[in-house]
Amino acid sequence: MTNHLRPALVLFAVLSLIIGLMYPLAVTGVAQIAMPAAANGSLIVRDGKPVGSALIGQAFSDPGHFWSRPSATSPMPYNASNSAGSNQGPMHPALADAVKARVAALRSADPGNSAPVPVDLVTASASGLDPHISRTAADYQAARVARVRGLPEPRVRELVEQHTEQPLLGFIGEARVHVLRLNLAVDALAQPSASR
Repeated sequence: MTNHLRPALVLFAVLSLIIGLMYPLAVTGVAQIAMPAAANGSLIVRDGKPVGSALIGQAFSDPGHFWSRPSATSPMPYNASNSAGSNQGPMHPALADAVKARVAALRSADPGNSAPVPVDLVTASASGLDPHISRTAADYQAARVARVRGLPEPRVRELVEQHTEQPLLGFIGEARVHVLRLNLAVDALAQPSASR
């Protein structure tokens, strides 16, 4: 039995060392060299402090900020450890109620805006973590943000244009805007009237 046990234990120790220690260290080292920003969470840094990730959205409800797409994660919005959609179909009463409440909140924050509410401002993405909104959703909110911040609307719309990411290869997907980056740019224009 000892003849069989010793090689098994040696093989177990060697494979544990290779697979459990050397391989993860090698992959981490290559990632740190090849793509350090992504390997460290794609963090967005302001004044030397991380304020978020480029890959995970954040909830904004202050009228002086652009609002993100709703998140369906629980127990809090944009919970990266619980990425999921609501799995509610278009006829589900809870989804209909949530959409009505979100439309009412948008209308209440900007009563003069009679434009149709973009669908991505009232429905969550499949992951519940989407950091982007459509260009249409950003344009819909620009007048409100400018008014609340006391900024010229053309300047806010210029920021939206500057932060618009074009579709992949010019035709895959749609133009989109990273909400956190846009809000940081708006914050840089003037002192925020309220916090997030």
